[in-house]
Amino acid sequence: MELGVSTHFICNKDLVTTSLHPATTVLDFIRKHLHLTGTKEACREGDCGACTILIGELNNGQVKYHSSNSCLLPLGKINGKHIVTIEGLNHIQLNPIQNAMVEEGGTQCGFCTPGFIISMTAYFLNAQKFRIEDLLNSLDGNICRCTGYIGIQRAATSVLNLINESTNQNYIENLVKQKILPEYFLQIPRRLKELDEISGSTKGSTKEAIIISGGTDLFVQKWDDMLDYEVKFFPEKRPSNLIWIENNRCFIHASATISDIKNSPIIKIYFPKIENYFKHFGSLPIRNSATVGGNIVNASPIGDSIIFFLALNSKINLRSENSTREIFLRDFFKGYKKIDIAKNEIMESLSFSLPSGNFFFNFEKVSKRTNLDIASVNSAIFILVSEDKISNIAISAGGVSPIPMLLKKTSEFLTNKEITSENILDAVSLASTEISPIDDVRGSAEYKVLLLRQIIFSHFLKLFPELIKVEALI
Repeated sequence: MELGVSTHFICNKDLVTTSLHPATTVLDFIRKHLHLTGTKEACREGDCGACTILIGELNNGQVKYHSSNSCLLPLGKINGKHIVTIEGLNHIQLNPIQNAMVEEGGTQCGFCTPGFIISMTAYFLNAQKFRIEDLLNSLDGNICRCTGYIGIQRAATSVLNLINESTNQNYIENLVKQKILPEYFLQIPRRLKELDEISGSTKGSTKEAIIISGGTDLFVQKWDDMLDYEVKFFPEKRPSNLIWIENNRCFIHASATISDIKNSPIIKIYFPKIENYFKHFGSLPIRNSATVGGNIVNASPIGDSIIFFLALNSKINLRSENSTREIFLRDFFKGYKKIDIAKNEIMESLSFSLPSGNFFFNFEKVSKRTNLDIASVNSAIFILVSEDKISNIAISAGGVSPIPMLLKKTSEFLTNKEITSENILDAVSLASTEISPIDDVRGSAEYKVLLLRQIIFSHFLKLFPELIKVEALI
């Protein structure tokens, strides 16, 4: 289906213009229209990594690249950007990453190999310091069914020993010199500046258009249905300032990705363990695409970012053409997948008061698979302690109700109480009366009650090991 709106982008070293529907997935476009078949179609759920590509966009005069699952990426999201497939990394001879995968037995059937090479390249484009642990972690979301991963690990180690870290700002130039990137990468900043003048907007023409932010869940479930609708993309161009402080509140723009939040220096000041909290929010390519606005408006009862920000008494800012309003996140959810938002409104940002004083925070998630999985139950806790008592507390829980919920009665019970095993045991009993889990593919209702109990125990065991002992909770 063609529309009257054109999408302009650079694919590898070629300028591409298309009038195809902007909700067409990039995977389908590059395979079926550009005939670049090195990018593979497999799970089509952002789970296996065979379709991984690089996306580059201008940021303060430099091009910043990240990995993304092209199966969940609509064309409209790459308007004015540079995308790189495995063909765009090819030289006359194999580059060092490709050669290492061959020499170290990192490839067998080869179906997953392009995704691994793209992800390794993304690591070298972003790492400040090269470490093998970080390089291997950057491969999460890439699945191999043949090699057992040992050959891939050897290849990663081999490449790391070959590549020198850049000592200046010209990290792309450094990677070109070392044959990781082809020379055409040096011209991409200039070409993207020129492209910015013609790329324009891919927004739909009607007010009834579906608004897409991250789309990582939408394009799992309805990727083919989206071609029947007008679509708009939020925002048309991401602001340079996605996370900021104003009037003693931290604001996060709705288009901030999970990676933006996870890597934010501002967030790390107050939540130094944020990288650990969100390391199991999908895979790295998913975190690079999924937005906090999309995660919240999707209204999943187990949305990780929702549960995180519920415990911080967050507010969301909604905007329409003529007005704005602010509501508490806890009041946004009205029922399963039902939210308090008008047809002409859009979520613009989220905010929470900067925590101060003797505060503690923790986030826990349990899922059927440790990695890349949706939670069976997740929970966050915020505690403010004053004079050896809990002066303020908020416990959130997901997967135990039709909506993401704040355990109000449990939190009220613990307020002004000392942190003791007896009080925690009583609080857990009260929490079980607030929730209403159901049997589903992620576990039985009985199992989820038990999980929440154990997670609340875990909160206090981790935050107050000198006060709470596991033996007292058994």
